[in-house]
Order: sequence, then structure tokens, then C-alpha cells
Amino acid sequence: MRVTCRSGIAMIIVAWLVSATNGAAQPVTYDVILRGGTVLDGTGAAPRRADVAIRGDRIVAIGNVRNARARTDVNVTGKMIAPGFINVHSHADRGGLASATNMLTQGVTTVLMNADGAGPIAVGAELDSLSARGLALNIAAAVPFNSIWSSVIGLRDVRPSPAQTTRMQELIVAGLKAGAFGISAGLDYKPAYFATTQEVIDVLAVAKSWNTFFTNHDRVTPETGYSSKAGMYETMRIAFATGMVPVLTHMKLQGREQGGAARMLDSMRTETRRGRWVAGDVYPYLSGQTALAALIVPGWAQDGGIDAMRERFRDPVLRARIVAEANDAIAARFTGAAGILLNDDGTTLQQVMDRQQLSTPGEAVVHVLESRMPGAILGFGAEADLVQLIADPDLAIACDCDATPAARISHPRYFGTFPRVLGRYVREQRVTSWSAAIRKMTWLPASLMGLTDRGRVAAGYRADLVVFDSATVIDHATYAEPTRVSDGIEQVLVNGVFALRDGKVTGAQAGRALRRTRAMVSRRPR
Repeated sequence: MRVTCRSGIAMIIVAWLVSATNGAAQPVTYDVILRGGTVLDGTGAAPRRADVAIRGDRIVAIGNVRNARARTDVNVTGKMIAPGFINVHSHADRGGLASATNMLTQGVTTVLMNADGAGPIAVGAELDSLSARGLALNIAAAVPFNSIWSSVIGLRDVRPSPAQTTRMQELIVAGLKAGAFGISAGLDYKPAYFATTQEVIDVLAVAKSWNTFFTNHDRVTPETGYSSKAGMYETMRIAFATGMVPVLTHMKLQGREQGGAARMLDSMRTETRRGRWVAGDVYPYLSGQTALAALIVPGWAQDGGIDAMRERFRDPVLRARIVAEANDAIAARFTGAAGILLNDDGTTLQQVMDRQQLSTPGEAVVHVLESRMPGAILGFGAEADLVQLIADPDLAIACDCDATPAARISHPRYFGTFPRVLGRYVREQRVTSWSAAIRKMTWLPASLMGLTDRGRVAAGYRADLVVFDSATVIDHATYAEPTRVSDGIEQVLVNGVFALRDGKVTGAQAGRALRRTRAMVSRRPR
């Protein structure tokens, strides 16, 4: 009797609890909530304080979700919440994409590979292969023009036959059908350097109906007086003729053309007002990095490859001509022998001249290349030009780098680009606003690529997000110590998963291979 009584009382209590629960509103549950941050949504709109709630791989609520619960609830009061940064100029080291430490610690969540026309031609197969290895961030790929040209034409300065042009067109279309985002070229690099402007247009004409973009490392030639502006105009001509958006990649006014940024930007804006958008990207440094031979040894001397070049070095007449033209290139494009740093041994070209008792930098270049083929850091520009480029609303921020093991890094842009813009040029120098800078890192490159679900903090968009401290964000990488990690990037989510938590890489591999469809049109963001 006593047991029966107790059981009855327990059942009454349970029934009451169920009734009370059913009668009360249930709290909404999310996977992640970032609470109390200041949202910079990527569009350039004014910052606003809001919570950001995530379910699965999508942002589902922005505002006050005070009564909601989440499996992971992070207080980011006083910090900024922005879309994950998109790097549209990526030289991806395929071995670095599984961890991507140097990119995640900058806030980057998506990269566009095959920059400067280099990379695998079979875009779809490459994306599949990289996905199978695991990705710490999202990847996309452009069709690599240089790879296509060299695979069909070879290393020599020869004209393509009609059949070869058709074959290159087929490879362009195959890449676009496989999901490539735009077409990338590096017409300053041999052997694509040997292609005439019209030959490039003929090959790329098949891209006209794809509504995409053409990004190019501008060709700078002795015939134009080593004019970077002439190279940029050529990029525009090719893109306009083939129905694509021109992208002036890692834009710079170099050597003798320093001080010309305002005029070049005016030319871009004039075309944009005419209905032909001209886009670009820029990194916040005054030195670039490439192979020592690539931009200094004249094109004719590189015809046929390295062995053919070195054979010409052994001919006294040709050697003298190569030295003279190398001197011209250095004087016109760069800041001199002291501003050229060899990556393999850390010496400058001036030090090579002094040690070998050589009278000109051209002689030093030939001397080095006789026995080795090092990369080099090359000083090229002026700070006043760089400031104007960083401030321009149609130039994305891009690092000309990518996920790479630290042992292979020799330029500070690999670890420092995005935090450097935010800390040095936004907070300290006030070159542009927080909202405008974030737009240049997110919605602008997303719109250029044709992405419709990334690049903004908005409901329904993929949860690629970065949380940073605007009071502390800054780069620390230098030319002497290029792998120093930046401060201020605190949380990074890739498709709703923490890839960086409290400034530390988590090891998560939530990245995806992105593929473009015809519906993903390159467009200027409003």
C-alpha cells in the first residue's frame, strides 16, 4: 500500500513536469554562438553589435540571441566578427593545405589557386586529389594559361599553329567545365611571355560566354621601356576582347613609374564608368618575390629553358648583351642591387658584386645563374603609391602566397599580409576604414569570383568567419624573420568548424574544394 502510494505521487510529479515543460517556450539551440561582437558584414556597411549564431555550416541568425543556447558559446565582446578572408592570388603548396597555419593565423578561409598562370591543367582532378588529403580551408582554382601554353607550345619562342590554338582552347573550356574560377596568366613569365597579345586573345576567346575574369601578372617588356602601366593596359585589352573582367594582380607602380598610382587608378575608374569593370589586388609590401632569372634576364636569352640560357652565357658576345639588358631591367623595374635579396643564401646582389669584384648588377645576376637558380626578393615601389592602392575600393587585398610549410617561406607576406593591412594601414595610419578594409578582403573578392554564399556575415551564408581584436591586430613577420605569427586573429571558423581557437590552430580539416558554375557570374559589388 505504501509502495503504491509513493508510485502514484511520483507519476503525478512527472506529469506535472512534462506539462510545465510543454507549456513553456523551448530555447533555440545552435551549434555555435559568437556573442556580443561587433559585426563587419563584408559589404562596407557600418559596424554593429550583434550575436552570430551558426547551425551546421551556415550562419542562421544575426542579432540578439540572448535566450538561445549553443554547444559552443564564445563571448567575443569587444572583438570584431567578419567574414573569413578570401585570398585571390594563391601559390598553394599542395603539402601545406592540410594545416594552412600561415593562412589561418591571418584569418584566411578561402584561397584561389593557380596564380600567375601556373598549376595543374586538370583542375577537376587536382581539386579531387587535394580534397582527399584533407583541407584546413576552402580551395578554388583558376584555369592556368601558362601551363596550357607551355604544354602545347613548349619552351621555345615559336608561333602556334591553328591546331595548337584549337588544342589550347579545348583545355581552357575543359578547365571551366571542371569548375575553375576564371583564367589566370603570368605573361611576364617565360615561355608564355613569348605569346603575342593577339595569340592570347585567340586562345581565350572561348571563355567569352562564361562571364568570368582574367587575372594576369602583367607583362613588362623592354619594348615599352619596362612600363608596368603598359602591361596593365595589355591585361585590360585581353580581358575586354574576350568578355572577361580584367584583374590587375599584385598591382604596383614600379621602378621609373613610381608616383603614378593616381593616374593608373583614374584609368581603371574611367573604364568602370563606361561599364567595363576593372578589378585588381594588392599586398602591403614594397618588395616582391620570384625566381632571380624570371624578370631580369631578357626573354630571348631564356628561349628554350635553363640549359639554353646558360649556353648563351658562355658566348662572350651574347653574355655582354644579356648583362647590358639585365642592367636596364634592374634600373627600370627595381630599387637597385642592394634591394635584391637572394633566398638561398640570404645575400644581396650588392654583396655578390662586392665579393666577386663585379662592376654591375647584371654581371652579378649572370654569375649567380651560371651555377644555381635561386629565388629572390626584389624591391620595387614607393609607399605613397601603395597607400593609394590599399585605399582603392576596387582592389582586393591578396597576399601572393598561400598555405606553405614554414621551412619554405622567405617573404613576410606569407604570415603577415592581412593583419598588416588591418593594423598598420587601418588602425595606425587610417588609410581606410575598418568596414572598407574588410570589404576588400571578403565581399569584393567573393563577388569577383562569383561566389554567392561566402564573403558576407548574413543569414544563409556559409559560416566562414574570423574574430579579431581591432586594438591589437598587427603583423610581426619581417624579411629577416618571415614566419613570425601575427597578433590579434583569435578565432577562425571554416564551414562552421573552428580552424583557429583562441589564436591556436585546431587541426580541423573542414575546408572544401569549391567549383564554379555558369550561374556564378563575376560582378562588381554594390
